[in-house]
Amino acid sequence: MFQIIEVEDVVRVEPLDFSETLNKMAEKVLKLKYESTLSPDFGYVVLIIGVKADKVGKILPSDGATYHTVNFKLLTYLPKLQEVVEGDVVEITDFGAFIRIGPTDALLHLSQITDEYLNSDVRQGLITAQQSNRVINVGTRMRVRVTALSLARGSSMGKIGVTCRQPFLGANDWIEEDLKKSSKDTSNKKESE
Repeated sequence: MFQIIEVEDVVRVEPLDFSETLNKMAEKVLKLKYESTLSPDFGYVVLIIGVKADKVGKILPSDGATYHTVNFKLLTYLPKLQEVVEGDVVEITDFGAFIRIGPTDALLHLSQITDEYLNSDVRQGLITAQQSNRVINVGTRMRVRVTALSLARGSSMGKIGVTCRQPFLGANDWIEEDLKKSSKDTSNKKESE
């Protein structure tokens, strides 16, 4: 889930940077510190928004830089367990597929795709179900449920596991087929009553 979080921090501004506007300099420092990082509390930090630095700063006796309190917002992505998300397949491997959800990739293991036997062809970039001939390839739009989540502090990548072994999950064309089948089954059931 994407969310916007309000944050307060202190920014150190070097004397060489006094010529730039305070908000611009503070944004530059904050982007280096926060953007493209991972936090167990916030998730993936995507963007810094609305930086407002306090014009009154502090100078320490041993340091020529100024320190300013800054209020700003973070655009973050924090997946939740059992959340249903959509994404595109970006890579096929021998053990499954990686699906881009938000700013990161999640693993869809072969065992979490379907009950059928699957063939994974890394060279052609596709996974094929043997009985139904359903196919997943790079670029396929998928609806999946988050089943495993590990966002360790200090790591640049988290680990996200997803499944599509539940009704109305999987490739979007599979879902359409299942919806058509279920509506036919419902109409046939009504006719027989």
